[in-house]
Amino acid sequence: MESSQDIQSNRIVIIGAGLGALYAALTLAPRPVVMISPDPLGQGASSAWAQGGVAAAMDVSDSPEAHAIDTTRAGAGTVDAEVAALVTREAREHILDLTTLGAPFDRTEDGGYVMSREAAHSFARVVRVKGDQAGAEIMRALIERVRATPSIQVIEGVLAEGLEVRDGTVTGVRLISSAPEGSAGVLLRGSAVLMAGGGSAGLYAITTNPPRIRGQALGMAARAGAEIADAEFVQFHPTAMDVGEDPAPLATEALRGEGATLVNATGARFMLDEHPDAELAPRDVVARAIFAQSQAGKRPLLDTRAAIGADITTLFPAVSSACARNGIDPTQEPIPVAAAAHYHMGGIATDLDGRSSLPGLWACGECASTGLHGANRLASNGLLEALVYARRAAEDIARGQDAPHEAAPVHLELTPGGEGADPALVAKLRQCMTRNVGVVRDADGLRAALREIAALCAKQPDCESFQNICTAATMIAVAALMREESRGAHERSDFPEPLPALASRSRLTWDAAKALRDSLLDPYVSDPETS
Repeated sequence: MESSQDIQSNRIVIIGAGLGALYAALTLAPRPVVMISPDPLGQGASSAWAQGGVAAAMDVSDSPEAHAIDTTRAGAGTVDAEVAALVTREAREHILDLTTLGAPFDRTEDGGYVMSREAAHSFARVVRVKGDQAGAEIMRALIERVRATPSIQVIEGVLAEGLEVRDGTVTGVRLISSAPEGSAGVLLRGSAVLMAGGGSAGLYAITTNPPRIRGQALGMAARAGAEIADAEFVQFHPTAMDVGEDPAPLATEALRGEGATLVNATGARFMLDEHPDAELAPRDVVARAIFAQSQAGKRPLLDTRAAIGADITTLFPAVSSACARNGIDPTQEPIPVAAAAHYHMGGIATDLDGRSSLPGLWACGECASTGLHGANRLASNGLLEALVYARRAAEDIARGQDAPHEAAPVHLELTPGGEGADPALVAKLRQCMTRNVGVVRDADGLRAALREIAALCAKQPDCESFQNICTAATMIAVAALMREESRGAHERSDFPEPLPALASRSRLTWDAAKALRDSLLDPYVSDPETS
């Protein structure tokens, strides 16, 4: 799609404004950077909503090696061992760096870090802030530093909708207004592009993700030709609060780390029969158990009364606030919960320095797939991965740049025009994903999803933002159809067992995904009103 303006800049372009984007921008200083943020800084990014914290072996009894073992075990056979060793080894220095940058981690009286234990960790190694405020408080500290750094320009209210590729290299980004009415496109060229635009869990009707996080970064990169890895692995958080909100409020895993239990409407503690670790079993195990209880009409609930009691209001203010606005008193009654799409292990395939398969494009954060998470992310490894790869990508970009230099600010003139994604079509796509590509999948449902997504996609062919969303959904469904086994967060009811021969990461291009999708369309392609 042609753009109304073509702006040449010698700044490094960072798409996104979450933890990875902010940390990378600070690492690149004093090299000139321009950050593209659809919302005001601190709003709209999944990082700001993260409750648990950052996983790191900070205690003398713990070690990076133990952390790597837990990461590998949770990842169900597809974690890249080299990546796990690297990330867990670097974790401690990033916690110390964040502390220096002003992140107010909870501390003990003797100055140590307060740490929580979360599912599938063998130690209490999740460094937290104000109980369940880690993401918001870390983001606040980084935003303050970014605002005070002269080399970083932040453009708010602007959305990336496409990558310009010339001679096989990413050379620029197409931008529009993030307002609902959109705008005509503007092409911004830069000296390098770092994609840090968030994950894909908002593609589902039941999700914990901010409203704008719907796979646009993955879809944009895939449409430009980047290789996508592990797209089928979507993590469903077991304990989203089932209170009718969209997005669903999160009841952090740290509650179960403090001893909260899962019961159903009859009062039965159902996780005792599911796994030796009961409520602290890996997330995929707990999510499927909660989904099964919901499907059976048994109303799963999280009971914090005995373990936490009245302290929930001070220890977990975000949970308490969500309960209060929904008329729930967690000191007197259990909290209704449901499994909700929470984190995408899949994304833009990167190497150890955050490089994608497309020259000129790097990726970090949830939109990237580094090999750390495998088939099932270990709790609180998400923020850690974002930190490690933001720095590594920034350092790699810097190595290929000239010495720090002055750069003129980027001035965008966004004029009326274009079209935004139709909210009704987006809603139908999200319902399709929850119905057919959710906690439990099968071939018939996945094929039906691909046909429906194709029909919806055809209704707004000229809207790049909607095409990005549809592309991400298609990549997930195609990868899920191709993996004929159950592994980690990917559960196939028609292939219920893991197969040793398939214990490896998946790799997929948009051309390959389209070919498989298109093979399913006849004779459905002529009927745009499929379910």
